[in-house]
Amino acid sequence: MNNSKMWLVVKPTVGVPLFLSAVAIGSFAVHVAVLTNTSWVSDFLSGVPMGTGDQTAALERDAATAQASFDAQAMDGQAILVTLPDGTTARAVIELPKALAAAQSGTLPDG
Repeated sequence: MNNSKMWLVVKPTVGVPLFLSAVAIGSFAVHVAVLTNTSWVSDFLSGVPMGTGDQTAALERDAATAQASFDAQAMDGQAILVTLPDGTTARAVIELPKALAAAQSGTLPDG
């Protein structure tokens, strides 16, 4: 045994049940996390066919992210207002890289 000297410090009557309890608690915690963070596991356990689960949440999430996208032509230093899916607004200032700004103005940077 690799760690046989450990049993000189910890009695096997204490160490073995403690180790097995830690493994059981860790396994239980992983299973609880999987059940609470996924939808397909609960569908599988209740006998619902795969792919027929709650897909409306994914569609709503995709629609919400589509509302947050913003496409506009902006010049260097121009501020734009973006409305986020939760209704809050954010102000963004456009800063172009130096090479792109130089190409737009017709001058080339040294280097």
